[in-house]
Amino acid sequence: MNHQLRLTTPLLTGVAIFTLAHLTGCSVLMPPAKPEGLNTRVYTANESSNTVTVLDGDNYQVIGDIDTLNYGPHDLALSRDGKQLWVTNLANGRVSVIDTESRKPVASIYTGTRAHVVALTNNNKHAWVANIADNTISIIDTSIYRILGTIPVGKGPMGIAFSRDGKFAYVSTQDKMVNVIDTTAHQVIKQIPVGPNPHFLTLGPDGRIWGTNTGSNDIYVIDPATNEIAATIEVGPAPQQIAFALKGTAGPNAYVTVTGLNKVVVVNATSPTLSIREQIDVGDGPNGIWANAVGTRIYVGHTKSNNVMVVDTGTSQVLATLPVGRKPIRVVASR
Repeated sequence: MNHQLRLTTPLLTGVAIFTLAHLTGCSVLMPPAKPEGLNTRVYTANESSNTVTVLDGDNYQVIGDIDTLNYGPHDLALSRDGKQLWVTNLANGRVSVIDTESRKPVASIYTGTRAHVVALTNNNKHAWVANIADNTISIIDTSIYRILGTIPVGKGPMGIAFSRDGKFAYVSTQDKMVNVIDTTAHQVIKQIPVGPNPHFLTLGPDGRIWGTNTGSNDIYVIDPATNEIAATIEVGPAPQQIAFALKGTAGPNAYVTVTGLNKVVVVNATSPTLSIREQIDVGDGPNGIWANAVGTRIYVGHTKSNNVMVVDTGTSQVLATLPVGRKPIRVVASR
């Protein structure tokens, strides 16, 4: 494959920088006093509410909702310093940029038809956005909110993750492939066959790339040294997303939301051969999942019951259930 980056001239009309006059539809609470402990902030993309809900991940409280000023928020990416939240909006193909301190949108960038997922590069300088209906990746300069160019990929890009060294980007596509992109040349250098509807991709703590075949019943692991599949395991019908956390002192483990079971399946991520440790009963339609910075809690979003469950990874017990917006498709938390 030899897909080149197509440089584009950014248009001023492609970016909206918001002033106070645009924020009348934004409903958020004033920032609370900083709590003791981790000060974990959890964010959910509520696709059917056009909002992002903000949660206190340590004290298990709802802080408030942010209006994205766009339609169909689907994916989230939090900057390394936690100060910016990038939100894709499926319905109108735009990316909202939210200031997490003021909890207000500061920019809106049109990237293409059905902006599906977003990932920030390891140095935080660029945001890569998958436009699922255009079969492209848009690259945005995060300092000026301008599109630098696009990369054509396979049919229906659905997930993006970067290797630990930043040399490769991995993009899952609806044609049952993971596209490997050289991030310097901006070229697709390889396609790795995986399973049907390979949606979610993430970098694991072991430096490997983990993904789900949502159209099937398994997850897979890619070794970035060879760009080949290193392991697979069946976890149940319609696996969605993956987070990494501890089980007491054991781990790290991969926590996989499995919609077809209404469970989180815990996979041993420390050995070359994957194995299932346990299954945790959660709510209706589990999808988004994230762990706190120390791996003692996971936050599970449910697209059917419209809530987030906080699970203690040591005991596998649900500690709290918090209401959020409609169809919380993605969950992220501050580091």
